[in-house]
Amino acid sequence: MLLILAVIIGALYGGGIYMILRRSLVRVLLGLLLLSHAVNLLIFTVGRTTKGKPAFITEPTNIIAEPFADPVPQALILTAIVIGFGVIAFAIVLFQKVYSATNSDDIDQLRTTDKLD
Repeated sequence: MLLILAVIIGALYGGGIYMILRRSLVRVLLGLLLLSHAVNLLIFTVGRTTKGKPAFITEPTNIIAEPFADPVPQALILTAIVIGFGVIAFAIVLFQKVYSATNSDDIDQLRTTDKLD
């Protein structure tokens, strides 16, 4: 299971970095999405994946028994998903404004801050 997750995380990181290095703003946005998914999977994997075990202590024993699911990485991933959604929504609006001002999504054409009319 960990080997499969490691391969998936590596593929997402590789694809995300490749997309960020392209010249299109849309591809940069897709690269950011891939990188955010890779980071979420990495945090989830580091937090020990345990199938079918709860992340809380039962009442009668008040002692947590191994193996257990760690709730902290799950909370971090949930927070990262919400923050990532906000960042991606902001980036979409920002890229739309840039495209409407320049009529291009090519980063090489956006090198100057002055618009020549």
